[in-house]
Amino acid sequence: MTQDLPDWPLFGLADDQRPALRKMREAGEPAVLATIAGLSGGGPRPVGAQMVFGRDFVSGFLSGGCVEGDVALHAAACLEDGAPRRLVYGEGSPWPDIRLLCGARIEIEVERIAPDDPAIGALLAAMDERRPASWTTAAGLTLNYDPAWRMVVLGADPTALATATLAAQSGFETTLVRPRGPLACPLAGVAYRRDEPATALAALDAWTAVAICGHDIDLDHAALLAALPSPAPYVGLLGARRRLAERLDRLRAADVSDRDLARLRAPIGLDLGGKAPWEIAVAVVGEVVALKHKGGQVGREAAYLSPVSAGG
Repeated sequence: MTQDLPDWPLFGLADDQRPALRKMREAGEPAVLATIAGLSGGGPRPVGAQMVFGRDFVSGFLSGGCVEGDVALHAAACLEDGAPRRLVYGEGSPWPDIRLLCGARIEIEVERIAPDDPAIGALLAAMDERRPASWTTAAGLTLNYDPAWRMVVLGADPTALATATLAAQSGFETTLVRPRGPLACPLAGVAYRRDEPATALAALDAWTAVAICGHDIDLDHAALLAALPSPAPYVGLLGARRRLAERLDRLRAADVSDRDLARLRAPIGLDLGGKAPWEIAVAVVGEVVALKHKGGQVGREAAYLSPVSAGG
């Protein structure tokens, strides 16, 4: 049996369910949290992936469409009686008519969450303060949460606009920086700052990527001086490889250490071969996503010795 969900699963575009939990708290009504607690044989989503079912909203996805409708039924029952459930799909499932095309076995915990649950409050407070946090489900599964990833894009040309747009669409909290630029930014879902790089990049942390696409030597230099010594795990520079040596020399003259210079990814982005704005944007966002999931390693021994890429 299945539960009707919207024809287009836009709810599944949300990977981080903390905003949905915040929505629950603001509404003052309970919701149901479904978490993948066990997985074998593959599957499109990892252990820890979640969905939130509120009385009038749903967020997240667990299987790409194989089980979400049935989970929604159990979530509705859980919302009413408050009893947690452990659902099994695939091998050993009591519902053999619900087949997983990937051949996986998925175990899902379903539990009701109260809007005033102090553990959820602490989780959201850590999110607001950009601190790592953990939360333990009713069945004892402990999940770790990093602060939401951000991307700061400096520049105003089409490549900068494409990169900021794609970053926002990819789930990054995105800010476009254009010092002394126009009063308004035309990009939906993108924050905008008009101040100088030293100010705009003063509060970078270990979950913020920086893409410098300024096409202005002095502006780019100021941005690099602010970003390279910071905790930012990704600092990329758009520009021709033939100009890179003089940029590095100028940074060394400004007392930027070789260790910090080695973090610079220049030319920016994965080596996809394209040079159009959207192609470079894909290369940049793809490189940041790879770094995010590989703990900082994207196959480069030293960033400033990288091969010619989309930004070259």
